[in-house]
Amino acid sequence: MARPMLVPLIVACALFMENTDSTVIATSLPAIALDLGEDPIALKLALTSYLVSLAVFIPISGWMADRFGAKTIFRLAMAVFMLGSIGCAFSHSLETFVLARFFQGMGGAMMVPVGRLVLLRSVPRNQMVQALAYLSIPAMIGPVFGPPLGGFITTYFHWQWIFFINIPIGIAGIVLATVFFENIREEDVPPLDVIGALLSAGGLSLVMFGLATGGRHLVPPIVSFGATVAGAVCIASYVRHARRVPHPVLDFELLRIPTFRIGVVAAFLFRVGIGAIPFLLPLMLQVGFGLDPLHSGLITFASAAGALFMKTLAARILRRYGFRRVMTINAVIGSAFLIVQGFFTADMPYLLMIGLLLIGGCFRSLQFTGLNALTFADVSKRGMSLATSFSSVAQQLSLSVGVAVGAFVLEAVSSRHPAPGIVASDFWPAFLTVALISASSLFVLRGLSPHAGAEVSGHSDPRKATAGSIEEQRQPAE
Repeated sequence: MARPMLVPLIVACALFMENTDSTVIATSLPAIALDLGEDPIALKLALTSYLVSLAVFIPISGWMADRFGAKTIFRLAMAVFMLGSIGCAFSHSLETFVLARFFQGMGGAMMVPVGRLVLLRSVPRNQMVQALAYLSIPAMIGPVFGPPLGGFITTYFHWQWIFFINIPIGIAGIVLATVFFENIREEDVPPLDVIGALLSAGGLSLVMFGLATGGRHLVPPIVSFGATVAGAVCIASYVRHARRVPHPVLDFELLRIPTFRIGVVAAFLFRVGIGAIPFLLPLMLQVGFGLDPLHSGLITFASAAGALFMKTLAARILRRYGFRRVMTINAVIGSAFLIVQGFFTADMPYLLMIGLLLIGGCFRSLQFTGLNALTFADVSKRGMSLATSFSSVAQQLSLSVGVAVGAFVLEAVSSRHPAPGIVASDFWPAFLTVALISASSLFVLRGLSPHAGAEVSGHSDPRKATAGSIEEQRQPAE
């Protein structure tokens, strides 16, 4: 098998495992809350605790891959992820479940960024979009089968069994990486910026903890607010620190590359809406509409099926129309389909729901493929490890913000009516809010040059670009 296809398929084992895990948990969230004796909204911590762990450990993933070898760290990360999955399966309280998810996130923090790093360093630039499509197709199989499978297991067996799905997948990924990966590492690895790692980890984890616990669950509001403020102070301190050290764990100099800066910021905004879907949609279908986990999963899988279909077309669309035209238009269309989900009703035909989710999944998938390729279009190979760490942190933070914003609006709306708990009509304001945040990425994407990322997309001759040569754009990352 050709290398541009083989490497992405191996890395896809990690993505498949992570994506299956997240979609299975999302479908089973109301059942887990019931079994643990918790309010379903409180289970947002099960989603965000994983993201907190990612924020803490992702910044050093690139350095560890450079220092110890990408293959070594990739295999270790998959093993940690599997152990975390076993811990989730044997959890009997919200606290132990959250801790197990945090440990699982330690593996995920290294697994996917390092796997993506292997891909970006192994594949020529002119094959990058196609390689990312190969990577995403197997990875999207998890979200397609995850919701129905998780719903089936939760409905007819027990939710704890869903976490054992990761074990055979993880073993297969470790074996394939051992056989086919090169242990890519840098010759001259600078020392780890320990102070920067602590400031960034503390800042990001405190901010995400504050966002996740905001509302009426687990901790007093003053604790959530204090954590958010303390985290913001740490992040501000890190920004000042990063300007004074030669090798920061999160290099803000990368933002001087126009395509990287626009790709990261636009992806952050767009992913806020996407991050809320795994929390809001299954909750609406099961708590709001009264569906069981199986029927909920048989509906929500449609988004992933649409995304899987679009992966086969994304490279050709970007090649024909270019990044700027495709993504500015698609940001609005993808966000509009988020709003539509908020107006689902209990008596709406299931086929209509599935059709709308399928089409929406297509447009969101096209946006993600374009943003992922654009972000790394002009980053040098030497700067790839720092770039993957930076973009991955931004991605996980945006997903956490999506869950937090969706949960906050849902809580605020549900607290204003006399009916106890959540009702179906509480969900549309939450979907509308996160969709508007996603749509705001349009204003960032309009700053792209018409020829941005031309070397990657193949849309035009990159020598005709008016935004300056690629070599000039690379200099800050060198």
